[in-house]
Amino acid sequence: MSSEGVDEAGWDLEPGDESVPLVEAVGRLVRICREAAGMRVADFGEAIGYGEDMIRKIERGARIPRPELLDRADEVLNAGGHLKAFREDVEKARYPRKVRELAQLEERAVELNLYGNHNIHGLLQAEEYARALLSTWRPAYSSGELERMVAARMARKVIFERDPAPELSFVQEEVTLRRPVGGTMVLRRQLEHMLEVAQLPYVELQVMPTARADHPGTGGLIEVLKFGDGTALGRTDGQFGGRPVSDPRQLRVLELRYGIIRAQALTPGESLVFIEQVLGET
Repeated sequence: MSSEGVDEAGWDLEPGDESVPLVEAVGRLVRICREAAGMRVADFGEAIGYGEDMIRKIERGARIPRPELLDRADEVLNAGGHLKAFREDVEKARYPRKVRELAQLEERAVELNLYGNHNIHGLLQAEEYARALLSTWRPAYSSGELERMVAARMARKVIFERDPAPELSFVQEEVTLRRPVGGTMVLRRQLEHMLEVAQLPYVELQVMPTARADHPGTGGLIEVLKFGDGTALGRTDGQFGGRPVSDPRQLRVLELRYGIIRAQALTPGESLVFIEQVLGET
């Protein structure tokens, strides 16, 4: 058994993760089903293609199993669908806690206003671009952690499939469209992906040209999420300690800044032409 196969069995739990009871319950169920089938840990691991040590970690709730592992275990142990029933739950649990919390907020939002001055926003990132970008972080992720982060980022894209869809407004600094993260071809495919997303009727994508010397986005990213009950949540790098805020007075500051940024940026139509030009130059 290769170490790569063992690493792919699942993901470690973060300390204090609220998914701990779920993962422990799934682990107990795997053990109960294995024992009911009369299989030793080593034999079970060999049957589904994973190491004995990894199976023991999953059974004691120290490791989040991959959904595919549960599918295979259900078949091998004749569990009658009881293990497969947890597939969706563990699929959500595998993502880092902060990502899950963000995804829950995005799921509730009816309007999202998102300004990015350093990187292309996560919701706009193509998978290979996201992988290349996350690979630049230091300290570096392990291969398993990297794939977990990429999968979590891609899972958030379900927001584009919601019905009714939320209104999404993106403003990206020109520099984010030109930095060749992952190389020229990865950047080209990223720009093509953004052009596709911009065609969605509920998405407005704008570009802030570098030549705009005086605008209120120099303090860092701005995100404002508005919910159906009239409440909102926002954050920015440049104020409030970078923490999410919900106080109406603080939100007013973020909305003011975002409104000015949006007004100073290229229009959506001009922005598409601009992105096409950058694509042609890349």
